[in-house]
Amino acid sequence: MSAHAAEPGPGVPPMPERNPKALREAIAKHTPELLPDFDEHWKWAIADAYDVTPVPAFMVRWWGQYAIARDPKLDAYVRDLEHRAAYECTDINEAKALLEEAAKIHYRVRELEPGE
Repeated sequence: MSAHAAEPGPGVPPMPERNPKALREAIAKHTPELLPDFDEHWKWAIADAYDVTPVPAFMVRWWGQYAIARDPKLDAYVRDLEHRAAYECTDINEAKALLEEAAKIHYRVRELEPGE
């Protein structure tokens, strides 16, 4: 895997506290293009629910989304992997390898802690 996921570059904002309010504030400040989808998902999955059981799954998804989007180089790298696998590969094994690399990055960023 690329060093991108383990070592964000200079100027990459740190991860916020691991709660929905802090994550939303970080998204609004650093990756505002994600905010409409975040808010729509929150309203659909959490705000209108009578049960908070979905909150951990919601946080995992958006924690990872923000972790990648906050680093423009990492975001471009992951998007490139996914694009090449979907639109440029003619070899199924090469496409699989590209998607596996992207999946590893998605998985690893979920493990980031606040402040990293």
